[in-house]
Amino acid sequence: MRRSVAVRASGGGFKLQFYPKLNVRSIAHEWVQETWRLFNLKTANNVANNIYKRSALPLSEIVQDDISEDRRGLNYPYLQQDLRERVASQPTVNGHGDDQHLVGHRMVNQPVQSVPAPIVSVVNDSRPKCLSMPRASKVTNLTPWRDYAPAEDPLLDKSNTEVILELDDDDNKEKKLRSRKKREKKLVVKKVVSPLPTKAAFSEESLKARKALASVYDKVLLVDNIESARSIVKLLTTKYKSFIHACHTQVADIDAKEMTPVGHGEVICFSIYSANSDVQAADFGNGKTCIWVDVLDGGRGVLMEFAPFFEDPSIKKVWHNYSFDSHAIENYGIKVAGFQADTMHLARLWDSSRENDDGYSLEGITNDRRVMDTVPEDLPKLGKISMKTIFDRKKVRKVVSEGKVLSFEPVKEFQREGRELWICYSSLDSMSILRLYESLKSKLETRRWVLDGYPRGTMYDFYEQYWRPFGALLVKIETEGILVDRGYLSEIEKAATAEWQLAADKFRKWASKYCPDAKYMNLKSDIQIRQLFFGGIENSRRPGDIWPRSKTFEVLNEENVATEGKKTSKYRTIELCGIVEDLKTRPTKSGWQKADVDALRSLAGKIPTKYIYTMDDTQEDDEDTSGSENPDGDFSYGTAYEAFGGGKNGKEACHAIAALCDICSIGPLISNFIHPLQSDHISCAEGRIHCSLNINTETGRLSARTPSLQNQPALEKDRYKIRQAFVAAPGNSLIVADYGQLELRILAHLTNCKSMLDAFKAGGDFHSRTAMNMYQHIRDAVHEKKVLLEWHPQPGQEKPPVPLLKVPIKEARDTLKLWYRDRQEVLAWQKSQKKLVLEKCEVYTLLGRSRHFHNLTRFDRDKRGHIERAAINAPVQGSAADVVMCAMLEIERNARLKELGWRLLLQVHDELILEGPSESAELAKAIVVECMSKPFYGTNILKVDLVVDAKCSKNWYAAK
Repeated sequence: MRRSVAVRASGGGFKLQFYPKLNVRSIAHEWVQETWRLFNLKTANNVANNIYKRSALPLSEIVQDDISEDRRGLNYPYLQQDLRERVASQPTVNGHGDDQHLVGHRMVNQPVQSVPAPIVSVVNDSRPKCLSMPRASKVTNLTPWRDYAPAEDPLLDKSNTEVILELDDDDNKEKKLRSRKKREKKLVVKKVVSPLPTKAAFSEESLKARKALASVYDKVLLVDNIESARSIVKLLTTKYKSFIHACHTQVADIDAKEMTPVGHGEVICFSIYSANSDVQAADFGNGKTCIWVDVLDGGRGVLMEFAPFFEDPSIKKVWHNYSFDSHAIENYGIKVAGFQADTMHLARLWDSSRENDDGYSLEGITNDRRVMDTVPEDLPKLGKISMKTIFDRKKVRKVVSEGKVLSFEPVKEFQREGRELWICYSSLDSMSILRLYESLKSKLETRRWVLDGYPRGTMYDFYEQYWRPFGALLVKIETEGILVDRGYLSEIEKAATAEWQLAADKFRKWASKYCPDAKYMNLKSDIQIRQLFFGGIENSRRPGDIWPRSKTFEVLNEENVATEGKKTSKYRTIELCGIVEDLKTRPTKSGWQKADVDALRSLAGKIPTKYIYTMDDTQEDDEDTSGSENPDGDFSYGTAYEAFGGGKNGKEACHAIAALCDICSIGPLISNFIHPLQSDHISCAEGRIHCSLNINTETGRLSARTPSLQNQPALEKDRYKIRQAFVAAPGNSLIVADYGQLELRILAHLTNCKSMLDAFKAGGDFHSRTAMNMYQHIRDAVHEKKVLLEWHPQPGQEKPPVPLLKVPIKEARDTLKLWYRDRQEVLAWQKSQKKLVLEKCEVYTLLGRSRHFHNLTRFDRDKRGHIERAAINAPVQGSAADVVMCAMLEIERNARLKELGWRLLLQVHDELILEGPSESAELAKAIVVECMSKPFYGTNILKVDLVVDAKCSKNWYAAK
């Protein structure tokens, strides 16, 4: 039996191949004799037999070379940099000239789970050396093994050469000796073509980052079994219990942008980096300062061993995006406690305007020198490196060139196949978090905290008193979730979809009379709508620039129309042309006509619903619509009426465009609310949805995603009563409590405006009282229909039936002056805010949080005006956020509410929603109102009362 070992250098790195039963020629005679001598050794024979059988020897039988203490480190050249130098420096016997590099190069291998079979390398002391190499799962003729070496390793030979070395069994020795004389002794060298790679090379940036990242490896202690986990947890809960512990998880099987982490995702590993108050890192032996725990292959039991650590409230833990990590761990039944800080929140507290500086990602912040300039010397200096930089490759096209589309493999593959680099990558997260925590803590401790004009300590004190418990409360609210009635959502989705389709059919039928291809157009496309109504119109800002009269578009081939002689395509080409002359709306900044829903409403006018959802417009002909009203209430035609010639054509145009307006309204309700609320991605088995609440606005207001509950349609626009889908569990009720005129009350307090303070003290609706005091005669005139606020010409009408109130710019400015006449304190406060942002580039909220702005001197007049307006709004909106936060904390601290079984479910702007037993609903409602009215530890520090409206009901809609 013959076996051959092939060593191939093919552009990227060496590959080892075995070809059973190949008839190849031997190399030089002296090499063959030396090989015979070595393979007569028992160990070499055992190795050869195992190679032939394609199986690995037991670990105890393998002759290991002392140069490879951890074979997995060989996967990446930067982890065992000296290994190549040591092996490559060893020459072969008899000095075979150019062939020395064949045995000198390092051989790559798999992770330790696959115990490698050795290949013999010959060195100058005539002793066999064993280099580890990967075990083949399948050996086929001329099929190369998987190359585990980075293709860009500069130390590997780049030539496309295949060298085949013949090896023989003892039982074929006589046969070989008889035939040796008949054969010419020579080294067989042939050129081969590299196979088409499935992945392209890493970029230079990636290689540089990978090399830097590999420096972390020596500092990491790997924990992948229960025994080692127990010993580490013992250290964490005893010797290092008083340390600060930065924690970070890696989670698979989850799209964090689309899915809630509550009940979703699989923790595949996590890392812990610990340091004491002097910022000295914990030592876990042999210089290992960071713990990396393998849950993917170590098993769930390894994670559960860390429960005593995670659940101990006295062990301080720091996170970056605490919400995600805590949910990921709690999915395993571990209740995370000991929350010390979320560095994402600390960063936002330090600077709330980082959106243009890579935001608040761990990578963006830890690589910002302005943030990390106070990192203690004892901590690692390397900042977080993104997964994209380390692991992304460009896809390879069939022509073996790099494509533009990035190929991103599942994280489980990274952990198993690029193990050492993945360990470095994920361990660096916890290291970076601790560095970031220490830096931001130091910065916030040097910044004064002033609460409503009174010094209170440092901004880190503010974090400990308010934002730390608030961060923990948000996670608790996310975990609670809120129950939705999927059956109800399914029914309103059917109704909404049917209305959308009916309105779409009406519009398409009408539009196709003027443009045949309009029946195929995408009604969600603003540019196609603009083409239909404004094709051929001149740009209002650039005279002579004309929008094309007609254009072609690619649309979905929903009708499966096939081009002659071709198969049915997914898309088809349509041509849309302008269908009317000189139809105008308000232009955009670019000078083209607007085609949004507000512009379309001005074209349609106020059309009753019955004319939108009927395909026959002739029924209206018998009705009197010559005036501005009809028996159905407000009914007026928009500008499209005259543009399409008035009469029947004008009416049909307004009805059709009104149908298009409805399409624009219904579509977002379906796509943003009705459909997503039924998704399994944002809910758990019990049917409760768990949105992510984030302190990620510049004012400090909360935002919600997956789903975006903060953007619920206004009550008057909630045509399908979506809020009715949010329900209490059986036996429970909801309390919905809302602040009244919160921002105006805060403005009165901040400005100390006597007129506003008196108005709030008198009670009633502030807006109505203000309008009455300013323009009583106009209010009476509008009410008595002596004047109109707006007017659309009707058929046969050339002028409005009564005078039209128009407000020129000068008169509008006079109105503002009139408002400020009795509110000079407000005007003075606004001037002070403008001065503050000019001098210090920041303004402050009621509780002392700051919002930063760029230096005004860098911008033109328009941009400066925008910043000045934001500087006036930020303290008011930010203070409102402060009040709502304090109210939530006050409710959370209330022991009586806990006893009654009530808990917070949601915060939407100035509105709070709680759920609890129906029998105690009225009592709980009174407590909630008291907490919200006096949110500052049982008091109200404002100069005005905080008015709260609260109701109890079985669903959100009924409680509004």
